[in-house]
Amino acid sequence: ESAAETAEAEKEVAAEKEVAAAGGGVEDKYGEDRATEELPVTPWAFSVASGYTLLRDPHHNKGLAFTERERDAHYLRGLLPPGVVSQDLQVKKIMHNLRQYKVPLQRYVAMMDLQERNERLFYKLLIDNVEELLPVVYTPTVGEACQKYGSIFRRPQGLYVSLRDKGKVIDVLRNWPERNIQVIVVTDGERILGLGDLGCQGMGIPVGKLSLYTALGGVRPSACLPITIDVGTNNEQLLNDEFYIGLRQRRATGEEYHELMEEFMDAVKQIYGEKVLIQQFEDFANHNAFDLLAKYSKSHLVFNDDIQGTASVVLAGLLSSLKVVGGTLAEHTYLFLGAGEAGTGIAELIALEISKQTNAPIEECRKKVFLVDSKGLIVSSRKNSLQPFKTSWAHEREPVTTLLDAIKSIRPTVLIGTSGVGRAFTKEVIEAMASFNERPVIFSLSNPTSHSECTAEEAYKWTQGRAVFASGSPFDPVEYDGKIRVPGQGKQCLYFPWIWPWCCDFWSNPRT
Repeated sequence: ESAAETAEAEKEVAAEKEVAAAGGGVEDKYGEDRATEELPVTPWAFSVASGYTLLRDPHHNKGLAFTERERDAHYLRGLLPPGVVSQDLQVKKIMHNLRQYKVPLQRYVAMMDLQERNERLFYKLLIDNVEELLPVVYTPTVGEACQKYGSIFRRPQGLYVSLRDKGKVIDVLRNWPERNIQVIVVTDGERILGLGDLGCQGMGIPVGKLSLYTALGGVRPSACLPITIDVGTNNEQLLNDEFYIGLRQRRATGEEYHELMEEFMDAVKQIYGEKVLIQQFEDFANHNAFDLLAKYSKSHLVFNDDIQGTASVVLAGLLSSLKVVGGTLAEHTYLFLGAGEAGTGIAELIALEISKQTNAPIEECRKKVFLVDSKGLIVSSRKNSLQPFKTSWAHEREPVTTLLDAIKSIRPTVLIGTSGVGRAFTKEVIEAMASFNERPVIFSLSNPTSHSECTAEEAYKWTQGRAVFASGSPFDPVEYDGKIRVPGQGKQCLYFPWIWPWCCDFWSNPRT
């Protein structure tokens, strides 16, 4: 620290002592609270963090890495053991401790504890060991963490906006201590991964997502804001769980829901400006996700990770797979199991890219892509009963009700799973793909691992090692026929290093 900064800190401490000695402060010389009715507490006060307070400030705490000089400058002497331990050595120690845990959720809790006490060390640890720790702070472990969030909750890591805050959402946003917010990840918890309605406990998703924005995309932690919109839950198990931390009521819908969302979106723009990126209406249910994206994309800088983010990563994976299987995007045929946000989002981006490469109308390019939902293949004869976001994929074709029949009828070269139904890619399904494709492309993208349509081992085994495979959750390398095959991963976080420079460019040159 500079001499000027040290002198300024010493002046401030001396001034505080003078105020306290005169009886005008909130602490006496013994540090005991002297707030009375005659001495009202001011809620907004800023001071230089030092001493015991500094060690409990996760944004600035360095633990044993504080140098001798820093310990003197910030009144830390005696509050820490005398040894000075480098950040690298702390990382080594924590990784050693994490590897002792056999239960993934224990590792998650340990990582969150570290983030809450020493933010710099948390990100150093995550960046240096991203491949090992990514499954801990995000999928698949974050799914279990959300299910048990009430039990493991220690201190708030984001902002909660509930129906009780209707009419004063802007005041709730003002309670967040940071003002220079650039990225918001918000969820209403209705469709968390493949786990369904987790209500308020979906907070684990925006917290985990934004930690990866920092680790992978370089966004300052203080510029990130995780938010959960709590409108209740229809999950009976949570409503009856004594540890549940959200509103204990059925999920609000219709006008009540949209009024709260509109108030929230307006408040965000008013507090943080029109350039704040509301990155994804994260894990919203289909019936809200498409409407919210369409409505607010006209007035806010918004992005839906499930519809758009997943699509960008999967398209990148398909382009990479062409190096193995050959041909162009337009020469392949695509079949999806799952016609929700992820499935239709990926399908649309594939069609857009084919259109771009071939100069063909987008309507023609969509005919290369087929979707199967819970009622079977989406075809034109079902058009009147389809949700609006599915109608673009209702092709002229004979209806079939099972995935296996759809494969036999369409003979796709690429099979993509976004259904959230574990083991839906059965042995018969994968063997059918392998029967007419030398190198079948199989992407099993549903999260967490238990909801994946098939495992890497199953894909390789049932195709005699010929599959080009990727999954949403990580799978270990598989040995087959004497060779090690490393499955790919189609995780949205792979685009984080790209999206942030794009936003910065957008803010500088919005017309481009």
